[in-house]
Formats: sequence, C-alpha cells, structure tokens
Amino acid sequence: MLAMILKRLLVAIPSLIGVVIITFLLTRALPGDPAAYFAGPAATQEAIAQVRAKLGLDQPLPTQFMRYAADLARGDLGTSLTTGQPVATEIRNRLPASAELTLLGLIISVLIAVPLGILAATRPGSLVDHACRVLTTAGVSLPVFFTGLILVYVFYYLLGFAPAPLGRLDVFFSAPEAITGFYLLDSLIARDLETFRAALAQLLLPALTLAIFSLAPIARMTRASMLAVLASDFVRTARANGLTPFTVVVTYAFRNAMLPVVTTLGMVFSFLLGANVLVEKVFAWPGIGSYAVEALIASDFAPVQGFVLTMAALYVALNLVIDILYGLIDPRVRIEA
Repeated sequence: MLAMILKRLLVAIPSLIGVVIITFLLTRALPGDPAAYFAGPAATQEAIAQVRAKLGLDQPLPTQFMRYAADLARGDLGTSLTTGQPVATEIRNRLPASAELTLLGLIISVLIAVPLGILAATRPGSLVDHACRVLTTAGVSLPVFFTGLILVYVFYYLLGFAPAPLGRLDVFFSAPEAITGFYLLDSLIARDLETFRAALAQLLLPALTLAIFSLAPIARMTRASMLAVLASDFVRTARANGLTPFTVVVTYAFRNAMLPVVTTLGMVFSFLLGANVLVEKVFAWPGIGSYAVEALIASDFAPVQGFVLTMAALYVALNLVIDILYGLIDPRVRIEA
C-alpha cells in the first residue's frame, strides 16, 4: 500500500507542474490590464506604466514565470492586489468554509442517493425506481445556481424557515474559536450549542443545493452497479443457501458494487468543488470560490493562480484517498499494487 501511495505521488508531480505552467499562461492571456485597473480610470499612460513596472508586468513572460516559480518553491503564492493580503493566508482562512460546505453537501447526497439507488435496484420497475429516475433527471437538468435561488425563494422568502443567505453566521452571533476552521466542529468543541445551531441553519440551504446537484450521478451509479451485481452467480448462490435478503444485499452485493460508487464519489466531489463557486456567490459564502471570482473580475493574477493550484492539489489528494479506499474495499487491488 505504501509503495502504491508513493507511486501515485510521483505521478502527480508532473501534473502539478503542468497546472502551474498552464495557469500562469492563461492568466496572462486574459483580457484586461491589471495595471490599468489598479491605476484607476483617470490614470495617465505614464501612471499605468509605473504601476505595471511596480507589479513586474513589464518583464518578459519567461522572467515573470521564473520569479513566480521561485516564489512557489518558497511556499509564497504571492500577494493579492485587491486585498493587500498574502494569497496563502487568504486561502488558508477561506478554505475551511468551502470544505465544510462541500463535505456537508456530499454527506447529505450520499445519505439520500445510496439507499435510493439500492432500493431502486432491488425493486426494478417499482414506484421507488421511477422516483429515482425522476430525481436523478431533475438533479442533472437544474443548474446549481438556479436550484440555490429557488431554495432561497421558497425557504427564506416565502416560508421564513431559513435565515438570510448572508454568509456563515448570522450577524447576532460571533464565530467560534478557530480550531479546525469548521464552524460546526469548532462550536461543538467549545460546547456552544447556540452558535452550532446558527451555523447549521446558515449551512443547510447551500449544502442542500450541492446535494441536489450531486444526487443524480451517485444514485444512478449505485443503481446500475447494484443491478449488475445482483444478477451475478454468487448472489444467486447466497440466496439459494437461505441467507436473509438484507444479508445478501448489504453484505454481499453492496460491497462488490462499492468500487464504481467510490469512483463516482471522487468525481462528484471534484464537481462540487467547481460548483462551489456559483453556490458561494448565491449565498454570499466567504469561501475560496467567491475569492477567486472577485480576483478574476479585478484581473488579480495571484489569487486566481493560488486558487487553481489549491484545487489541483485537492484533486491529487482526493485521487490518493480513492486509491486507498479501493485497497480497503477490495484486497485484490492491494495485491496488484
């Protein structure tokens, strides 16, 4: 297992280097001039040239890239021109908000999609099967920002059940002491149940938006994988030996159907990290997605590059976790590795 992990990490290094190069080139190819933006609309050409020289944008691209790569080697992602803060600090402060939202959305999705997919596979053609198909079709068809706006309109504006979609906490509450950066966990550690309830109330609608978006692929893959496994010989043998339906479905069938589901979970988590950008804008969520969008509008290169590099590192870590889960679920994967 350790050899497999080291091998995956070595393979990931060229991918990360490629991400750094492509991101650097793409940010320089974007329309707009950061120097003109920060100099102001009334700035003269001389003032814009001075700002460009101060930012180092008057240097050739190879020189700019070498300086950027040297900063990366020291762990320096640069400084945001819009906030004046180091990009690494901004990402470190905002990443827990995005991670908490994404993980809760994925957990809600799994708790609904996996049982629904199993029930649909064990009862093909039933009402549950048709409901699964309708739900997955709706989840694929609805844009994530549209779903978020509908949920805000219904649960906040019409019914008044949800708080105003204005960040991670209501204005009447203070953030808990930062331990993990996850407000739910930090408030529980501090035994502050009022802050926990307030943070959970703010988190439910955006997490439900992501859950609806990710329901479709998980439920579809669970249903298809379970149908294939339930038709195999070892399942028929288990039933012929008199095992209970629950034992056959959960112990034998579902464990063998888990590998495609785990792969789908990894892909869905990657999709959710991208969908976070839209959800964070709808709910005014202070995560790295909204941070990257604001920087992109301002042609602020450093936060955009830091955001893409962070996402690439998360994808590498996620793929590594999936490989480890493969080995835990199916010992044959460990032997082959």
